[in-house]
Amino acid sequence: MKKILVTEDSAAMRGLIVSTLEEMQCFEVVEACNGFEALRALPREKVDLIITDINMPDINGLDLVSFCRTNPLYQQTPVIIISTEGSERDREKGLALGANAYLIKPFQPEELQQVVRHLLD
Repeated sequence: MKKILVTEDSAAMRGLIVSTLEEMQCFEVVEACNGFEALRALPREKVDLIITDINMPDINGLDLVSFCRTNPLYQQTPVIIISTEGSERDREKGLALGANAYLIKPFQPEELQQVVRHLLD
């Protein structure tokens, strides 16, 4: 079973993302409530995909993407950014750092499921 790390500081949004993934019934989900927690989880959890918010205290989602793309252990791990930052500039910045997809909140659960399937198939 593939494992997905969901990094989101909003408990309500994290719950929505997790429930959307659980509906797919084919993934184990690991939750992190901020970037530090995600960095602590990465070495102990072999994740196949990372979903992250951008705006989080301490280490934000863009810092997390940068870390993954410069660390050989996580360079190939797909990353989806989910953010309220919807400008084209923000999207381009996230993708330029190495994110594989960028979704804007609010998103439709089916949209997230489609992107996850695409990246993990």
